[in-house]
Amino acid sequence: MSDDTKPKNADEELLAKLGYSQELNRSWSGFSNFAISFSIISILAGCFTNYAAGFNNGGPISIAWSWPILGILILIIGFTMSELVSAYPTSGGIYWWAAKLGGARAGFFTGWLNLIGLIAVTAGVSYGCATFIDLTLDTVSDGWAESSGLGTIFLIFVVVLVLASVLNIFSSHLMAVLNNISVWWHVAGALIIVAILVIVPDSHQSPGYVFTETFNNSGWFEGSTSAFGFFAVVIPFGFLLTQYTITGFDASAHLSEETESASNAAARGIWQSILYSVIGGYILLLAVTFAIPDGADGNPANAEVGLGGVAYIFNTALGQNWAGLVLFISAAAQFFCATACMTSASRMTFAFARDNGIPGSKRWAALSANKVPANAVMFVAVTATIVTLPALKSINGIPTAFFAVTSIAVIGLYLAFAIPIWLRWRIGEDFELGSWNNGAKYKWMNILAVVEIVVVCLFLMLPTVPAGAPWRDEFTWASVNYAPIVTLGALLALAVWWSVSAKHWFTGPKMTIDKAVIEAFDD
Repeated sequence: MSDDTKPKNADEELLAKLGYSQELNRSWSGFSNFAISFSIISILAGCFTNYAAGFNNGGPISIAWSWPILGILILIIGFTMSELVSAYPTSGGIYWWAAKLGGARAGFFTGWLNLIGLIAVTAGVSYGCATFIDLTLDTVSDGWAESSGLGTIFLIFVVVLVLASVLNIFSSHLMAVLNNISVWWHVAGALIIVAILVIVPDSHQSPGYVFTETFNNSGWFEGSTSAFGFFAVVIPFGFLLTQYTITGFDASAHLSEETESASNAAARGIWQSILYSVIGGYILLLAVTFAIPDGADGNPANAEVGLGGVAYIFNTALGQNWAGLVLFISAAAQFFCATACMTSASRMTFAFARDNGIPGSKRWAALSANKVPANAVMFVAVTATIVTLPALKSINGIPTAFFAVTSIAVIGLYLAFAIPIWLRWRIGEDFELGSWNNGAKYKWMNILAVVEIVVVCLFLMLPTVPAGAPWRDEFTWASVNYAPIVTLGALLALAVWWSVSAKHWFTGPKMTIDKAVIEAFDD
């Protein structure tokens, strides 16, 4: 083995055993690896942009109870994925695990679901960032408020994507630094916002309201909050708030080839980012819900919150100046989040293309002089822009298509997570454990994780409003939840593509290192 091909440390040695040479720049610390997943989860993004989704589908109880229950279940999902990344710390992450445990077909479907989810979440977060930038400017300029609209928000969205792309292309180490800053921005920002929500409002709602009040603004069951369907269907619709916010933590896996001591650091990055986000997000959501103002009738302004979301709460309970500060803190956090999403999505694109899983793979797997997958960054940015074009259209001023993008992100990502989690359970004791593992607990953890993912994904594919149900008299195509159309359509297209073509040329992970180097470790 020559000095040029011999791995220089334990990380490169493990990567070589998995079949890859060290191409990316391994300059990320364990904290930076945690930071990117924490930044993508971004409680200052998802908790605010999808607050109305939770509130309209259940009311305060949907916020107060669904978040901690789902948060614990998602943490279990994180533990199962931490075990996998510890054994296989590669940029391909989810896709690589599935291919290793279930063969090329499992890897092919997982890779595409993961890629679709990552592009959708990059688009969703960037659009949410643009929306909050617009809301921030609304509070400081009456002229801006009068002239802005969906076209303006879309233009800001494109600018956000361009800036995130430029930062990602410039340097991998710069992204590590930005994500470190992002962690402290999120922590300090959340503390400041909670303090403002506690101190500034003239009054707060009671604990009884926050933990027991129900509200059904979904249109289903004639607004009833006592029917069986309210608890069995409407409240689960609100799961989008938690499930969309706490996602993207697979970034720790996608950046593992750039992380020192990746087998342990990436594993911790996944579960710790989830745990701290669940705790911090819950405190933040409770502070927001306690601050809900009363309406003109003296009762909590449930209908107004359902329509205006957190922007209504901030402007009404805090006043223009404080609301502007809160919205600015959130908008900046969402920009950090969008930039981190771009990093994760581009690394997944690079890894999947490296194994010939994407048309034009050679182009998307190319690295710049700074050892950054610049072409993959541009691929993600352009595709994210295209899939968000429907948000230029609206129903009553609301870009309904955008909310479908967030559902697609959740469905794509979590279904991709479920495949290797299931395969790891199926392989049982034959699984080669890494330095971080769940021991015998995988036997119930992995099954519970898969069940949670399947149940939530099924609810996110149902019609969220009566007008979106084909069997209803008021049905309109403009109200259709197109998440199931895109998801099931993509799965059908992938099945046809695999059967007709891909199975003949896609073989799963490819070695980029001399086979003799790998064999040397077995001597």
